[in-house]
Amino acid sequence: MIVKPATTASTVQDTTTESPAEAAPTEPKPLDVPLVQRVPGSTQVIEFIAVPGGDGIKPFAVSKTEITWDVYDIFVYRLDLEDRNSDADGITRPSKPYVAMDRGFGHAGYPAISMSAKNAQAFCEWLSTKTGRTYRLPTVAEWSSLCAANALTDERLDALAWHKGNAKRKTHEVGSRAPDALGLFDLFGNAREWCIGADGTPVTMGGSYRDDLDALRCDAIVPATPSWNASDPQFPKSQWWLADAGFVGVRLVCEIDP
Repeated sequence: MIVKPATTASTVQDTTTESPAEAAPTEPKPLDVPLVQRVPGSTQVIEFIAVPGGDGIKPFAVSKTEITWDVYDIFVYRLDLEDRNSDADGITRPSKPYVAMDRGFGHAGYPAISMSAKNAQAFCEWLSTKTGRTYRLPTVAEWSSLCAANALTDERLDALAWHKGNAKRKTHEVGSRAPDALGLFDLFGNAREWCIGADGTPVTMGGSYRDDLDALRCDAIVPATPSWNASDPQFPKSQWWLADAGFVGVRLVCEIDP
């Protein structure tokens, strides 16, 4: 069960509006964004926490958990459209996966995994188009700032993370470990998270259920390698799904206008 953190000065207003135009008029403040984004065409929501930024990083909001299959399936299988075979909305979506990309670990409530960086970025573009807000992958600097907000003793990290020593070689439901200092879940372990480096190159951060506890550190940056899709039988290999990367997922950032 996800425990909602106590409201602080940096916590944003809790709403479930679907577009900025529908929000009640208020005096603009640096961190005033919806805490809950309803996913178009569904009853699913994504909860966000506002982060004040600093050291050259602008304020932003970040999803409390890794994005789950419950949400990602809406994008992949066009569940937001009345005609699911239509391309009427003009949004580029990934091809449907040819095998069960959840690896049998679990689906409802579990982190979406095995998507390429291109797939994850297309998901951000889809949600941005549907909501009128700007959603994207975290930068390495942003993700590192989230990590740095935590005092990472081994004991504390073990309480926060699904890692090689406790995960039994699989992902687990998001939010099933303790929240971190910001109220985020699974920033460490469970699934690696796509981020964007300073040069624009996608990399992963945070470690996964396959990693040792001491590998779940703020500077543990891992780029994609061809081995992550080595067993894909397609030719050319899929640009959307990674046949051998059942440890890579995605967490979203929502940009906040100053």
